[in-house]
Amino acid sequence: MTSDPPAIDPRHFRDVAGSFATGVTVVTTHDDEHGAHGMTANAVSSLSLDPTLFLVCVETDAGSFEAMERAGGFAVNMLAADQEDVSRFFAQRNDPGDPMGPHGWAMSDGGSPLLDGVLAWVDCRTHSVLDGGDHKIFVGEVTGCEVARPDAEPLLFFRGRYRAIEAEAG
Repeated sequence: MTSDPPAIDPRHFRDVAGSFATGVTVVTTHDDEHGAHGMTANAVSSLSLDPTLFLVCVETDAGSFEAMERAGGFAVNMLAADQEDVSRFFAQRNDPGDPMGPHGWAMSDGGSPLLDGVLAWVDCRTHSVLDGGDHKIFVGEVTGCEVARPDAEPLLFFRGRYRAIEAEAG
């Protein structure tokens, strides 16, 4: 006889999970009906080298969720340490008439927005979408990628705050 696992307090779980430092990204997509969309995300990961896959976890009530489902592809824009303002902008529900705001971007060959000034980017065609509780896991087949700013430091998120890598004492 197995017993049900103990109930985990969501706030406590969030605090524990927040102890894992992550990079900060903006996931962008474009659909013909609504244009370009972007959302800040840190639940992203490379998944496979053969085939080359990358995954993004998107909350089902996120403002860009439906666009992600419709678009058939997405880009993961990895933010540099000097782009905290970009992360904060895309972490909010933005004006549907101007969802990219003042942030410059160019369309990738795969049809997703690539933000100006990012550390690196990965462009994907949607491979599959999996259930993940209150999230969906979008698995993308990588169609292009680039380290755009090889000398830049990453923007990090740890315990509810933005962080940067501290310079080594020398």
